[in-house]
Amino acid sequence: MMMDVPLLVAPMLERAERLFPKKEIVSLTQSGTYRYTYAEMGRRTRQLASVLKQLGVQKGERVGTLAWNDHRHLEAYFAIPGMGAVLHTINIRLSPEHLAYVINHAKDRVLLIDVTVWPLVEKIRDQLKTVEYFVVMTDGALPETTVQPLYSYEKLLKNGDPEWKFPRELDENDPAGMCYTSATTGKPKGVVYTQRSIFLHSMSLGLADVLGLSESDTCLSVVPMFHVNAWGLPFAATWFGTKQVLPGPQMTPQNIAKLINSEQVTVTGGVPTIWIGMLKELEQNDYDLSSLRKLLFGGSAAPKSMIQAYEEKYGIPVVHAYGMTETSPVVSVCNLKSHQQSLSKEERLELKSKQGIPAPGVEIKVVGTDGEVAWNGQEMGELLVRGPWIAAGYFNDERSEKAFQDGWLHTGDVVTVDEEGAIKIVDRTKDLIKSGGEWISSVDLEDALMAHEAVYEAAVVAVPHKKWLERPIACIVLKDDFVGKVSDQDLLDFLKPQVAKWWLPDAIIFMKELPKNSVGKLLKRALREEMKARFASKESV
Repeated sequence: MMMDVPLLVAPMLERAERLFPKKEIVSLTQSGTYRYTYAEMGRRTRQLASVLKQLGVQKGERVGTLAWNDHRHLEAYFAIPGMGAVLHTINIRLSPEHLAYVINHAKDRVLLIDVTVWPLVEKIRDQLKTVEYFVVMTDGALPETTVQPLYSYEKLLKNGDPEWKFPRELDENDPAGMCYTSATTGKPKGVVYTQRSIFLHSMSLGLADVLGLSESDTCLSVVPMFHVNAWGLPFAATWFGTKQVLPGPQMTPQNIAKLINSEQVTVTGGVPTIWIGMLKELEQNDYDLSSLRKLLFGGSAAPKSMIQAYEEKYGIPVVHAYGMTETSPVVSVCNLKSHQQSLSKEERLELKSKQGIPAPGVEIKVVGTDGEVAWNGQEMGELLVRGPWIAAGYFNDERSEKAFQDGWLHTGDVVTVDEEGAIKIVDRTKDLIKSGGEWISSVDLEDALMAHEAVYEAAVVAVPHKKWLERPIACIVLKDDFVGKVSDQDLLDFLKPQVAKWWLPDAIIFMKELPKNSVGKLLKRALREEMKARFASKESV
């Protein structure tokens, strides 16, 4: 028999308070840099929890946050689930229509709102059906508004109890957090995380073969805290006593590079578009980034050329990872196995461009049209996953039936898995291009194009074709120094030795920028519609 101790969020904070009270948290806000310790964070978090209790927030009720990566948001990360309520991190880059939808659908009772985000909430105030309290997170005065009741976060905290005790009678399967998908199509879908799932996911981030996060690290959370719990880093970093750097609203490549330099950051991560911009910044200015031991890429596949640039030019170790809102998010991480370390540079680069093997606790299978496919790195199929931090369905949403079947999450990602168990994203099911009965991977084409020295970003989409069903079109953003100096034929000639002839794009379109969603992911649906309209009247392009 073993002790039946529930896996809860509050003890994670209590560990940081007791064992690492002097460790520093660095938070950038509109008014400057704020530094404090885990001991101080603990007191303020308890004050917030007690104040929310005074406002009448009950167990299981949702408290929404519309905030950047800063110390107040970090306090909410622990105060809300710690008291038994549900932390609803709201994507502040959603459209007004979707903002109102997710707040109403979640039935948020209280909103904690960064002062810079207040204008967004003010515009949709009349559409919000369940919100009773609006709390503005600011160091200064409240904004002028007719919206009531409006409270100051800092003034409320003064009424809170810094010794407030977190309840221990919670069930580990109680909801603790929720996040809505970024919705490239249709309405956003809500994903609920439990106390247990957050606890176990956070523990996994400390494993050597996952992220290896520890007390000795300095962690910069670049992934927005309003998106998939910033990949779980704030929870894990607090639990482990890691120094945290929270970059606030100005998450530009320049500011990120400055923070890595000045705070000696050892671990950070973000979507590839962030790190593409960072490469440009590093080419133009000098920074000391030698403290970095791990740069995490996730959210979408990273081009080999970008991985190579970071590792060979700047000496920064890159780790590819894969996950989704529905998976908390970590599914797999690409840490090379011991026997792979002695492979050639080219072989190691090829492996690093994959999304890696499943994290301990996560199971996968890959299903094609004829059932499960072989793990040979060649056969493609849809990735299915399950595990203790994988969602079992969407929050009050009939779309659960399609995505969750027989205990597995159907990711919609088309992958191969090699003999070592490493996942490689080939495409989204909706982004694969079927031309003349053969599949073309838009991801592989994009990867090949990104290897050209002139290409800043590349996206490949399908357009309808009368003879071949679909054909690929490549949309390219050139680096500033190459605009007007590189032709479509130059890029086609560059591709020819790398891919099959029938994979070559029928057209290369140069663009100033590619459309992206609220978390920096490429909006291929919008790009497809644009290209479809552009080539609608042509049999071939």
